[in-house]
Amino acid sequence: MRFLLMHRLDERAPEAWNPSPEFIETMGAFIQDSIEKGILITAEGVHPSAKGARVRKTRGAAITATDGPFTEAKEVIGGFALINAKDRAEAVEFARRYADLFDEIEVEVRQVVEEEDLAKLNSAF
Repeated sequence: MRFLLMHRLDERAPEAWNPSPEFIETMGAFIQDSIEKGILITAEGVHPSAKGARVRKTRGAAITATDGPFTEAKEVIGGFALINAKDRAEAVEFARRYADLFDEIEVEVRQVVEEEDLAKLNSAF
């Protein structure tokens, strides 16, 4: 199974966009180990919300686009990882090890819908 991990961070924190050399080294080792073990498919950080936008459509309304920064949100998406895991518990354990690298972070874990899941999802509705 594949799982998407999205991490949120306080982009006002100084280390959010300027990590220390020690953090970069530790994260690099974690990523390399995860790739070698066949867990990590890809992982990327994203630029601050000041360089982003949010596109929103609400039922019956026009589509709106709002340029960043997103001042109404303390925590924003700072990056993502796509991993292989046998189940949600294993994905959560990986997210715990990942979160342990940071001083403060939130990681959301979501299973990716695979083709074989579509029939199950359709029958649930």
